[in-house]
Amino acid sequence: MSDNIKTREFSISDYEAALELWQRVEGLEIAEGDDRESVGHFLARNPRLSKVATDGTVMVGIALCGHDGRRGYIYHLAVDPAYQARGVGKRLMDECLNGLRRIGLKRALILVANDNLRGRKFWSRYGWEEVPGPVVMGIDL
Repeated sequence: MSDNIKTREFSISDYEAALELWQRVEGLEIAEGDDRESVGHFLARNPRLSKVATDGTVMVGIALCGHDGRRGYIYHLAVDPAYQARGVGKRLMDECLNGLRRIGLKRALILVANDNLRGRKFWSRYGWEEVPGPVVMGIDL
């Protein structure tokens, strides 16, 4: 990984660059709750947990990270295609997990689409296991 790549806390001022990156990464779906206002609320509720990776002034990776008081969650971990397979995603994941550990959480979860084989392979490589049985369900509010 380049020595120029730095990580820092995600700020709402990073939103436009993050959205552009999310839209370029295969397998990542932008949905309700991913608008600027909702992400701002998420960041305020989960201070210091979400991360961005930069190469100079360019955002090359991002991970939204939060918790519900019981479980930690990582959402929308994305790495610019030109920077994939260089350790950026793992670094963001590790920083998110360390933040969740610091606040006392014992388990973290992610959601990966069934057809996102590359994403599933990434997470599996670092010890994440598919949870048999649950069916994700939702309702629009």
